[in-house]
Amino acid sequence: MRVKYPFPKLFPASGGGKNVPHAEKAIRFIRYGCANRPFYHIVVSMAHRSERDHPIEQLGSYDPLPNKYNEKLVALNVERILYWIGEGASLSKPIAQLLGLSGLMPVYPLTYLRAQINRRQSAEIAEKLKTATETAERNKAEAAQSS
Repeated sequence: MRVKYPFPKLFPASGGGKNVPHAEKAIRFIRYGCANRPFYHIVVSMAHRSERDHPIEQLGSYDPLPNKYNEKLVALNVERILYWIGEGASLSKPIAQLLGLSGLMPVYPLTYLRAQINRRQSAEIAEKLKTATETAERNKAEAAQSS
């Protein structure tokens, strides 16, 4: 006599979802982790399905929070990513940015825009800091002359 288990069949961590041959596929992130500690799996799944459906295959992982060496960790299975891109899978915008930064794909245009904005903001902060230190030194010198 065969025993039926009350739990559904578990899929492997590397995927196990259905792969319909001519359906549109997408490479995207699936968020895991806690509320303040996100962790992402890079997966290929059916394009028009929910994020929480079983992925076809896991292609890597991404840890967006810097570790103690100020590194954001990324693991990519390059061979499988190139295979799925060759099969016609579309890339989500964050994945396209990540693959552009890794050198696997051309750099995503918004990456250049974000870098330009960051440079401009850091230059403004440096200018404000410079003027603040100059005024503090001037006030210190005036206080020393008056006493």
